[in-house]
Amino acid sequence: MEPVEEHFLDVVRRLPVPPEPSATSTPLDGDLLALFRAQATSRLLDLAARELQRAGAGYYTIGSAGHESNAALGMLSGPGDPALLHYRSGAFYAARALASGTVDPVRETLRGLTCSALDPASGGRHKVIGHPDLGIVPQTSTIASHLPRAVGLGFALGLAAASGRETGWAEDAVVVASFGDASLNHSTAAGALNAAAYLAHRHKDCPVLLVCEDNGLGISTPSPRGWVGAALQSVPGVPYFEVDGDAPIALLGVARHALAQVRETRRPAILHLHTVRFLGHAGSDVEIAYRSPRAIAADLERDPLLATARLLVERGVRTPSHLLDEYDALRADVASRTVEVRAEEPLRTRSQVIAPLALPERRPVVHRPAAAPGGITLAQAINQTLAAELAADPGVLVLGEDVGAKGGVYGVTRGLAATFGAGRVFDTLLDEQTVLGTALGAALAGYTPVPEIQYLAYLHNAEDQLRGEAASLRFFSAGQHDNGMVVRIAGLAYQKGFGGHFHNDNSVAVLRDIPGLVLAVPSHPALAPALLRGCLELAREGRVVVFLEPIARYHTRDLVDGDEEWLAGFEPSGTVGLGDVAVHGSGTDLLLVTFGNGVHLGRTAALALEAEGIATTVLDLVWLAPLPVEALVAAARGAGAVLVVDETRASGGVSEGVVTALVDAGVDVPLARVTSADSYVPLGPAAATVLLQVDEVVEAGRRLATSGSAQG
Repeated sequence: MEPVEEHFLDVVRRLPVPPEPSATSTPLDGDLLALFRAQATSRLLDLAARELQRAGAGYYTIGSAGHESNAALGMLSGPGDPALLHYRSGAFYAARALASGTVDPVRETLRGLTCSALDPASGGRHKVIGHPDLGIVPQTSTIASHLPRAVGLGFALGLAAASGRETGWAEDAVVVASFGDASLNHSTAAGALNAAAYLAHRHKDCPVLLVCEDNGLGISTPSPRGWVGAALQSVPGVPYFEVDGDAPIALLGVARHALAQVRETRRPAILHLHTVRFLGHAGSDVEIAYRSPRAIAADLERDPLLATARLLVERGVRTPSHLLDEYDALRADVASRTVEVRAEEPLRTRSQVIAPLALPERRPVVHRPAAAPGGITLAQAINQTLAAELAADPGVLVLGEDVGAKGGVYGVTRGLAATFGAGRVFDTLLDEQTVLGTALGAALAGYTPVPEIQYLAYLHNAEDQLRGEAASLRFFSAGQHDNGMVVRIAGLAYQKGFGGHFHNDNSVAVLRDIPGLVLAVPSHPALAPALLRGCLELAREGRVVVFLEPIARYHTRDLVDGDEEWLAGFEPSGTVGLGDVAVHGSGTDLLLVTFGNGVHLGRTAALALEAEGIATTVLDLVWLAPLPVEALVAAARGAGAVLVVDETRASGGVSEGVVTALVDAGVDVPLARVTSADSYVPLGPAAATVLLQVDEVVEAGRRLATSGSAQG
């Protein structure tokens, strides 16, 4: 028996019975009984998790023991209030499930612990706290990375209320988001708290209650005494509530008041909930290695479950024996359901596991973009497409740094805010985590957000909002939740007279490495509108899409000086679907496989190669994740030789994936690649020494085509 359970049982047995038990029940007594049941259920599930692990049948032991005071928030909020919870929120889950009368928290939690394929939260992919019928959106984050999404959802609820838009949540919904005291020190938490304060300062609705569950420890590292309270109380304009988790009456009162204030004012608030932590950080953690026996024993006196039991006895609501009988009945229920759940099957096949990430299959289309002299540039094509989508779909939002009145650094969103208003096109804080978090939250409220990251290099400050939050939600909720959006990023290199590495970043490896994330790159204004529409279609299906726009091509007009080959007419209909490619030319001697700026490089090189008698075709991949393998392989098999023209780096660049796909498919033609160097991009003329140049493409193409001809 674990010491925490032994202490609880021993103290309850010895509790003195009041001489005159209460004859009448009060609403508070009912709340205390509900609190006790949820807390005890959560505690027994934590103990079961360790038993399952010891038996080799359980795989997760980060428990909620000591944090069971959060059950009060689960009781006092409802399924119409979206909850994005800390991993020690088992009692919150139990309380909301028990109140619903339709969800069995014991069976469903055990399914998560054993990775049962019947787990209603993740379908056996991870132990997450969530359920679609309870309004609990599953989170896998451990270091507050879900908080930008929570604040974004609160903001989106306010935005929807102002426009009369339905969100799927209650009209007076409050977002409840919990996190640990150690996580408070993470930059993501700091950014979310700052965003909440910023919205409060601007009198913008954002009904979110941020709950810091403070047990004083980050695994083994103590939080300095007083630091958490000082930090939380210093958030400007955001009301601060504080309560001890082992004071049940005060807990219920403060939690009720905090929720009511957020619900009524539609403004954010902070609840500082003092807790303790039992059973260590997780099953393998031995607290005695870094905590004194006195400190561990002192925590037992602050047990929230024991505090609720003691109060029930003091008020005459239950005798000690009655409480122990109820506890034993719950223990028997957990044991019985454990036997049942252990017999359930886990996921067995790769296809079962990755099913939520599976993208729709379709026959690829080969597009042949045509220039239109006197037409529009790439930047203008994107602008006009966004305008058309904003007009057609009131759920589309455009947001980011400087996208409003200024219209973006490069004018791509110019005029959109004036046309559609600040409720549809708006500037955000100068913080990429907040930009993406706002979009993630807006998607949970039913919008189709189009956030802009001003430069690709700036994404790296916040890439976990895509990797750990956006793309993972569909996977870890078995496809029951999603946050579809199109993230516009101005990126890649070849800007002249401006920048250096922050404004000429050619690293896309992190985007291609995220499971389920779709990455598209427009290259020409004739293709960009249909491609952006295709991306928005995927977003409306719940997919996370990155639309990586080559800055150097935004205002390009020519392929060769004066030919206006890089202008096109605006096409208001049609889509470029996932797996489609674009083709320029029809030569069969050499296929140049490329994307983005490489299309301009490749087509320029093709002119020189054609002049030498080498019939060349340029294949624009369009999609970098997943690669359009079917169309790529078909094109390569019809060519005499294949040269991959990759503007990204030799290591971790796109060409690695392209060459591998061709080799895996058994394409038997001469094959080579040319890339940029493994280097940051320097300022000024030196950039040309590390970035792939046209003459390198011509030389490699000539050599490859010649060798292919000789082999033929």
